[in-house]
Formats: sequence, C-alpha cells, structure tokens
Amino acid sequence: MEKIAELKAILADEKKLLGVIKEEITLISDKYGDDRRTSIGFDEYDISMEDLIPKSNTVICMTKLGYIKRMSVDNFRSQHRGGRGVKGMETIEDDYIEELLMTTTHHYLMFFTNTGKVYRLKAYEIPESSRTARGTAIINLLQLQPGEQITAMIPISEYLEGNYLFMATKKGIVKKTQIGDYANVRKTGLTAINLREDDELIEVKKTDNTKDIVLVTKFGQCIRFHETDVRSTGRNSMGVIGMNLVDGDEVVGMQMDSQGEALMIVSQKGLGKCTLLEEFTPQNRGGKGIKCYKITEKTGNIVGVKSVNQDNEVMLITTEGIIIRIPVSGTALLGRVTSGVKLINLDEGVTVASIAKVREDTSIIDAEETEQEVSEDETKELTEEPEKNEEN
Repeated sequence: MEKIAELKAILADEKKLLGVIKEEITLISDKYGDDRRTSIGFDEYDISMEDLIPKSNTVICMTKLGYIKRMSVDNFRSQHRGGRGVKGMETIEDDYIEELLMTTTHHYLMFFTNTGKVYRLKAYEIPESSRTARGTAIINLLQLQPGEQITAMIPISEYLEGNYLFMATKKGIVKKTQIGDYANVRKTGLTAINLREDDELIEVKKTDNTKDIVLVTKFGQCIRFHETDVRSTGRNSMGVIGMNLVDGDEVVGMQMDSQGEALMIVSQKGLGKCTLLEEFTPQNRGGKGIKCYKITEKTGNIVGVKSVNQDNEVMLITTEGIIIRIPVSGTALLGRVTSGVKLINLDEGVTVASIAKVREDTSIIDAEETEQEVSEDETKELTEEPEKNEEN
C-alpha cells in the first residue's frame, strides 16, 4: 500500500515525476556512460581528417584577455546602412574584442607572443561558437608559457615567396623575415625573434616589401622609413635598429602607411589627436625620428597609436577597465607638434591604459553583394578573396 501511495503521488505531481526521471537517467549515465571506443581510420586511404572538413568562410574573434572563437558568417546577416547592428560576443568585466578577422576554415592562424615566439593553428581547430558566446581561453589551444601574451594574430593561406613578416620590439628593434621561414611551426611554438632580456615583441605585420613603416614612442617621437631599408634576416636573428631611443623611452606602436590616412595618437591623461600621415616624411632607418606629439604635464606620455580613416572608430581603455568608444571623425585633425583635445574625462589617479581599433564593422558580411569589401586593419589582411557559397 505504501508503494502504491508513493507511485500515485509521483503520477499526480509533474515536478516529482520529472525528478524521478532525472534521477533514473543520471544513474544510467553513471553506470553505462563512457567515451566512444571506436574511431574512423584512414590507414588504407590517402585521406586525412582535414579532407573531411569543408572549406568555408569563417569569422575569428579574440579578446584582450585571450578568449577566442570561430563563427559562421551566417551569424551576420546583411543590413542596410544606419541600422542598430547585432549583439556581439559576451565578454567578462574589463575585457573587450581586440582581434576580429574573416578567413577560411583551412587558413593558418599565426599567433605571436610578447616573448618572441610564434604558434600556429588551422582555423578549423578553433572551436566554433555562437555569436554571443564568450569562446575558449587561448591557453587551452596553445602551449603558452607563464607570462606569455598574444601580441599579434595573422591569417595565412600559403607561405609564398616575396611575402615577409615585419616585427617591432619596444626597444626600437625591427626585423623582416621571409614568411617561408615560419612554414613549419611545432606544437610547442617556434622562436620568431631573439630578444634581449628587457625587450618585448609588440607588433607583427605581414608585408610585401613595398610598405612604409611608422614607429611611435611614448615620449612623442615618430619615425617613418621604407621597409626596404631593413634587410631580410633569418628566423633566429635579433633584427636591426629601427629607431634610436633616448634613455627611458620605448616604442608603443608600429603601423604601416597602407592602414590609414592619418595617425591617431592618444596620451595617458585622455588627450588625443589625428595627424595626416603625409606630414611624416620618410627618412633612413635608425634615426631618432621627429616630434609627433607635444607632451606636457597635462597630457602624460603616449599610450597608443593607430592608423585610421575618418570613418573608423576607436576604443579607449582606462586603468580602471572603463571603455569609451569614439568616432575618429570627432577627433581634431592637427599638426605634428600639438597635444590634441580631451577625448575622455578621467578621475584623479586614473589614466588611459591602451587604445584599440573597433572591429565590429568588419563582421557584417554582405551576403547579397557580388563584390565583398573587407577593410584592411592593423594586423590582418585577407590573404585571398573569400569564396561565395551557392546559397549566397
């Protein structure tokens, strides 16, 4: 009778019934649940796992704190100008999107770290997530050492002769190496550049030996030179002097003349300005450069520089984790030896930590246009035009 009463109570209460079902399924899962023991083998056939993965367009997104994910371009439908856009990835506090690029699932992604090492993954090896998901921590995909941070991410389809990787360190050392020297990257990484103990790799660009390189320091000096002034050296070399720095100064950014028409320079105290790139005439590598910013007690030192066009937007990130997004068109276009205008109001003791170029606009893929335009940004260029699938 007790059993009958118990069973009737379960049948009469849906919540209690679902609880019993959950409990029984959990017991079955604990008793019989294990990983699949069979696998598909290709020993008898000339085929690899990569051959089973379709080649398709994909969007790669990485945040400042090192969360990365892969998304299908179907997540971003075509929109008319002036719309509200779509909700992007969820990020934790003080985090923001730093890298956003479009590539294909079979492209290589090269990751450069501040310690001068390079790691590599195929795009399809990055777990696919929804548009709003946070993604996977990069340390779960790459064997990074303690203290290593990603400073550049570059997509590459082929290691073609005539293409180079151009690197810059905070001590003013630059290096140009044939991209083919990085064709075989081990799981544990590969040395991309030999660094002195007190030096760090800050930026890496993919070039074709026709660009002008611009280096900017925290004390407001800037140098522009042709990349042909830097001879190509091997992978294990240290590089050559790109800029002669005074004591205490260091390079805060490297940009190329092809990335924008002006340099946007931002200082610690929240002041900034845009200066046309044509005001910086090319000179020989290794000089002290010319003044690009008037530093005063009111401005503080320079924290970042980006090559921009008038339709770009940038984000300023403070030491308290506050982020402000501003259009470049609202920033004063001034000469070289000026301090600029106030871009953000800061509380006492708070300074600007870094600046970033807004990436969201490049993620809106127009599925109806026959020609696809993806703006060139600081560390990524499409290595080939994305293929149109049959649906589009």
